[in-house]
This record gives sequence, C-alpha cells and structure tokens, in this order.
Amino acid sequence: MPLIPEEPQIHESAQGPRAMPAAGRPAPTPRPVPGPRTAASPRPGRPGPGPARPTPPAPRPHTGTQQPPRPANRSGDARSQPQIQLIPAPVDGALDAAEEAVDLLLESGRAPGDILVLTTGDPHPWAAHELSFGEAAYWAQHDARDDVFFAAATAADRASTRPVVVVAVNGDDDAATARALPTAMKRAGALLVVCGDPQRINAVLGTAL
Repeated sequence: MPLIPEEPQIHESAQGPRAMPAAGRPAPTPRPVPGPRTAASPRPGRPGPGPARPTPPAPRPHTGTQQPPRPANRSGDARSQPQIQLIPAPVDGALDAAEEAVDLLLESGRAPGDILVLTTGDPHPWAAHELSFGEAAYWAQHDARDDVFFAAATAADRASTRPVVVVAVNGDDDAATARALPTAMKRAGALLVVCGDPQRINAVLGTAL
C-alpha cells in the first residue's frame, strides 16, 4: 500500500512559516549552515567570506511543544529494516523540514554523529561550503563521525551507515528520488525520515517504502 503520513509528531508550529504552501509563503530567509558542534550546541550560522569555518550563534529558544521525529509503524522485520517517518513538505520546503527534523532529533538527545542528511536536489549550504575546501577535507568530516553530515543523495553510496538518515526530497527529478530513497534506507541503521510530497514519493516508488 502507498506510504501514508502518520499523525504529525511535530507540532505545526515547529516548522513556522517555512511549512506554509508556496502561495502563502513569505520571502525565504537565508538558511543557517551547520558546522562542528556537540549535541548540546545550536546549529551554527552561515559562514562569512574567507576560509574560516562558521561559529555558532546564540541558542534558539525551545518552546517545549515540539517533539522529535518518531518511528512510523511498518510491516516487515524491524531487526533488519529501519523504521520510517514521512514528514509532508513541498519541494521548496523539504530542506527546511529536514533541518527542523535534525534540530528535534538533537534536542531529544540523539548524538550529532548519528545523523546523515541527504538531498535529492540542490546541496545543503553546509555541504557546498565544505566542498569548497576540497573533497578530501569534506569526506574527512564524514569519517570523523562527530557531527551531522550533509551530502547529495548521488553520493550516498560513499556514505557509511548511520543510525538515522534524513532525506530532503528537494529536487524535481523523479528518477533521482527513485534512486535516492532505497539507498537511504540501506544507510539508515534504525530510522529513516523522508521530507517531501507524500503523493509524489509514492508515485515515484510505485509502492510504499
């Protein structure tokens, strides 16, 4: 059967105005770019000019109404397959939804090094920034496993398994999405969070994940 979004585990206010439909969305604001941090640190801001790495801003206030992504119920052998949660989001809001999911996972106590984020369209700004220093330095951060790592879904085969994989379906290429999701499932040790249009995801896959 098609993958059906479960009852929202994240309060509607969690995504703020970024989760509004495209017609009613306000002008987009620059996304923060994460850098090295611990589980207790906030996500750093966008890097400034020059080769220096970004530094963290003040922590965002926590409203206490948000909840981290929770595993969805699924059939099959839970010991060999990750559990899946689908977070509905439009193409232009999928990356924002993925970032929100990462924040909630960190707030729930998940270690930063447990999380891999894949994008099917434009790369996350952090990945684009770090790749400007060269692929060797970029993938060295992946191998260190001490922080959330952002990568293009096309490079998922190079990524190692992590307990949680978050996929932002932020591209219009259905073929890329069809390739990305099965690969993401293989890389997810316990939980796969997919942020995107549920109807489109099911149409691309043909069957539920």
